[in-house]
Amino acid sequence: MKVTAAILPLIASATASCLHGTSLLPRSADGTVDINSFNYTNTGGPLTWYGLDAKNSACSEGKHQSPIDIVTKDIDYAAANSVRFNVPSTDNAKFENLGSGLEVVLTNGTLVAGNSTYKLAQFHSHTPSEHRINEEYYPMEVHFVFENSNNAIAVVGFVFELSQFGYSTPLFDSVFAHIDDIATPGTYTKTGHLDFTALTAHLKSHGIYQYTGSLTTPPCSENVAWFLSTEPLPLNVQSYNAAKHVLKFNARYTQNALGQDNLLEVAASELN
Repeated sequence: MKVTAAILPLIASATASCLHGTSLLPRSADGTVDINSFNYTNTGGPLTWYGLDAKNSACSEGKHQSPIDIVTKDIDYAAANSVRFNVPSTDNAKFENLGSGLEVVLTNGTLVAGNSTYKLAQFHSHTPSEHRINEEYYPMEVHFVFENSNNAIAVVGFVFELSQFGYSTPLFDSVFAHIDDIATPGTYTKTGHLDFTALTAHLKSHGIYQYTGSLTTPPCSENVAWFLSTEPLPLNVQSYNAAKHVLKFNARYTQNALGQDNLLEVAASELN
């Protein structure tokens, strides 16, 4: 049975940050990190992820792969108050450029869904969005990745729309403020203060799509519990452009409907 959570308007805050147009030059990165072996271009892209490592077999054979096109009349909705997202504010966090994308490493958050409690591992961004909603894509999507004591994974996702009035979600302005510092893959820096209050309120006050799918990056492991907010977050153009200039393109193509054959297997059979 589908249960739609209460829908309330998001009270967005106008951003006070200005990412470009200042006289300050980007500071250098704090250090280096290993980059991922996969990417989204040419032979490193999603069509060949299985070929990079046999452990990635689900990428080409799995039948419950993410991202998907969310058809709102068919998707399940989380019951009201059944998903509890809690990430306390923090003074700073490690912000990495892994080559395949940008990741904030943060472990002080929890997600309670059903009978499981998950611990936050990291959150990261995709441009454009990976999920589509009724075939519509969005400029950006952010995934918060959680894991429980049994190594089960849950992901909370948010899509973004560009604000017509310059409003933005303050948390992501804070994250992207130093993005130029890690424009080079394999580098990291530290964010400033991160406050998740508005994000938590947004998730509480809107519906949540839920389904069981996979990681959208190698090894594409399945049985991942997905929870996506039904309402996009606002993002101002300055923050979006700053992120896009570094992220480039890092979205996996939309997968087949859940339970249907992997699209790579379908394509291979057509070629044969």
